[in-house]
Amino acid sequence: MTTPIIPVMEQLEDIVYSRPAALAECSTHYCPGCTHGVAHRLVAEVIDELGIAERTIGVAPVGCAVFAYNYFKVDFAEAAHGRAPAMATGIKRVHPDNVVFTYQGDGDLASIGMAEITHTAARGENITVIFINNAIYGMTGGQMAPTTLPGQRTSSSPLGRDVEVMGMPLKMAEMLAGLPGAAYVARRSLHSAKEINRAKKAIRTAFEAQLAGMGFSMVELLSSCPTNWGLSAFDSLKWIEEHMIPYYPLGDYKVAEGIEALSKN
Repeated sequence: MTTPIIPVMEQLEDIVYSRPAALAECSTHYCPGCTHGVAHRLVAEVIDELGIAERTIGVAPVGCAVFAYNYFKVDFAEAAHGRAPAMATGIKRVHPDNVVFTYQGDGDLASIGMAEITHTAARGENITVIFINNAIYGMTGGQMAPTTLPGQRTSSSPLGRDVEVMGMPLKMAEMLAGLPGAAYVARRSLHSAKEINRAKKAIRTAFEAQLAGMGFSMVELLSSCPTNWGLSAFDSLKWIEEHMIPYYPLGDYKVAEGIEALSKN
């Protein structure tokens, strides 16, 4: 009996995604559903597109971001908790032709590192800051952070954040945008594909501002923390949209003259 010949159909496929060259191929230490990985990918894509990997230096402090040097194929330095902007200032002043960025969480940047980030922006240091705001201390056990929302329950505020006792959450983008040294300050979110695309554009603009020597730039990214929020990965994204964005509105908070022209080039 003759076996029938079955024609092989040629399949034409388009590659819609590939790993950025600036992003290392390794296992992640982040919890399932955490959007730190999305932020890493966006930063790496921008580094590739701008062709700056060989002269980029990242600075990561203590916190969930502490292992950032494992994920990027660029030079990296590790700073003490909250001190990444101070270390980045020194690196940039010694190596002005390098592209220097910090990658910081909210417990790091808005609490122990408040002095460093404020004075770095006030001086107009020509660095870029990627600020991950998930409204909680992630690595140390889910304690209340400076960005924890009113009424939000954490391991150190089990009844919810009482603003009369603990004060209101800090809005870092709005605060730093008011300083003359800030050239570009924006807030974006990582809860949907549309907002992720907008986040990437903001990150690129922030790096372009540094390349143009325009001063301090920061992109705040609203991010999820399913483990410490006690939610599923899907529900965490909904929580960002329904709870975080109303308190932390998305948008550009400081756009210095000439910034808009950079994004059109």
